[in-house]
Amino acid sequence: MKITHTEIYRFSIPMEPFVIATGTMHFAQNVLIRIHTDAGIHGIGECSAFPMIVGETQDTCIAMAKDFAAIWIGKDPLEIPERMNDLLGYADQNATIKSAFDMALFDIAAKHAGLPLYKFLGGQKRTIETDMTIGIDTPEGMAQTALKYKSKGCTIIKIKLGKKIHDDIERVKHIRAAVGGETTLRLDANQGWSFDDALFALGALEKYNIEFCEQPMRTWYDDKLPELNINSPIKLMADESCYNHHDARKLINSQSTTYLNIKFSKSGGILEAQKIHEEALQKGVKCMIGSMLESRIALSANLHFALASPNIEFFDLDTALLGHLVDPVIGGLTYNGYFLDVPETIGIGAEPDEVFLKTCESWTI
Repeated sequence: MKITHTEIYRFSIPMEPFVIATGTMHFAQNVLIRIHTDAGIHGIGECSAFPMIVGETQDTCIAMAKDFAAIWIGKDPLEIPERMNDLLGYADQNATIKSAFDMALFDIAAKHAGLPLYKFLGGQKRTIETDMTIGIDTPEGMAQTALKYKSKGCTIIKIKLGKKIHDDIERVKHIRAAVGGETTLRLDANQGWSFDDALFALGALEKYNIEFCEQPMRTWYDDKLPELNINSPIKLMADESCYNHHDARKLINSQSTTYLNIKFSKSGGILEAQKIHEEALQKGVKCMIGSMLESRIALSANLHFALASPNIEFFDLDTALLGHLVDPVIGGLTYNGYFLDVPETIGIGAEPDEVFLKTCESWTI
């Protein structure tokens, strides 16, 4: 099988403004690619640029996608490690757009095998419940949002923090008072605190029964994570500190964290995500599958991967529920309340809505 050409789409999804410690997103800066082969099989891949986290924008993703697509013309899409090495040899970093290409290869490979992606990866169905994320707002506003989610059946809430610590403590206090004691609360500071602030905040927040706190400090303070991890009464989860399996190994060996957050936009896709999962599995470190602002295409791929990854215990796959004003996807992942499932369709099982695609700027390489 050979790759003949690749379609690249500016896959912008309008959404309600979403605020985290590092910035505000007004639309999902996504890129969709469709890789075609001479066997009549095509693969779909999607990524969501989050410039304040990964340093990639929609435009840089599109620019790199054109180069990557040219490199792969005439090559075998079933040789996934070799194809991803082609991209690594051309450009270091750029994990977000690489993840779309990786995803499309796995879609092709699973379709070629006649299997849903999770079965192709060796997985099986299990019960998956996502959390719901609350963006930064006033304590009262965030408490109201938490109550809204609880009223719809949500049992796990992730709270974005990372601003002034006393305000952050008030945010959690108001949310816990609003939802009561049974709702699971998770925190995500998105690198917003200093070491001293993190130590103070985590100590003050312990009484609110917090499951864990993601990425309390900027990654340049990773050398202080072991000290924070030892002294924190709340378990820590590394997110922006963990891009690849080498990061995972260093974080685990230095006892810097209790958990790891795997995101394709950081790992560059499924291939490297599998290596992170294996590193964590060998050391008994549980993982979360996370996401940026992807549509149900990439979310479907995330869920397929999670179903084949028994060490993934936490699920943050709520992005299609976080204010996307349109759903440009046919098939794919479904939500039953906050419980997720993927269809038995071969491959990822999701396709872009052709009507929506016609509104998107596109290129063919």
